[in-house]
Amino acid sequence: MATGKKATRGSATTGSAGKRANSASKRRKETARSRGDGAPARSGTGGPARDRALRARGQRTMRRLLDAGVVVLRQRGYQAARVDDIVKTAETSHGTFYLYFANKEDLFRALALDVADAMVDLAESLGPVGPDRNGFDELRHWMGRFADLYRRHRAVIQAWTEAETGASEFGRLGTELMTRFTQVLIDRIGETSVPGVDPQIAALAMVAMIERFNYYLLSRQTPVSRDQMLDTLTTIAHIGLFGGKRRPAREARPGGGPGKEARPGGGPGKEAGPGKRPVTRAASAR
Repeated sequence: MATGKKATRGSATTGSAGKRANSASKRRKETARSRGDGAPARSGTGGPARDRALRARGQRTMRRLLDAGVVVLRQRGYQAARVDDIVKTAETSHGTFYLYFANKEDLFRALALDVADAMVDLAESLGPVGPDRNGFDELRHWMGRFADLYRRHRAVIQAWTEAETGASEFGRLGTELMTRFTQVLIDRIGETSVPGVDPQIAALAMVAMIERFNYYLLSRQTPVSRDQMLDTLTTIAHIGLFGGKRRPAREARPGGGPGKEARPGGGPGKEAGPGKRPVTRAASAR
């Protein structure tokens, strides 16, 4: 009987120790995962890292993965990019990747959302564009900001174009963004009431023009400068979509005052006397 009681107490002690060991092991695994060195924590909805507050180390790791994603997009494109490429570029492990993102599309979605916010802010920053010189300047400054944004986020924007042909979420995000971006331009063009211009078609044409030309410029497919691009695209859009007036090709700066035109050398010229034709007007007419 005594022996049996001791045996029973021994079994109970062993069972309690086993439970404590299992609990400790579970806590260690949870700690390792929160620290970033545990097993992959996959999520069907993606983005487990965005569901919790990240410490400084976690934020740096996530930023490194996002930066690596940009590099891979630029080098391989969206369709050919793989998680393995991103992991190697970030110099980290697959386990670490899956702590922050469910798959490559989840990572690219995070990149797309960042760029989408910047592009919508850019679209909304375009003020009223009238047919006068102030309207031209407003439009040119805006196109300059677009060029700066495109240079920074070129890889992601180009990947949208590639992904739009498929049924991926990344491609859908790109389509939704361009719809929001274009809607602001539709509203601006609609304010001008230029005869014969459909605001929706005009806005799409404008977006296609400035996006493609910035791509050609950055990929060195056209031998023009940034200023040449901005001057020409702004002139086309201002005259064609916002009712702007054509100015002499060699006009240097505004401020010549009424009744004065630009000389070929850039300075203001004098009005023609009776019976004389201004050289610049004749030249522009030709």
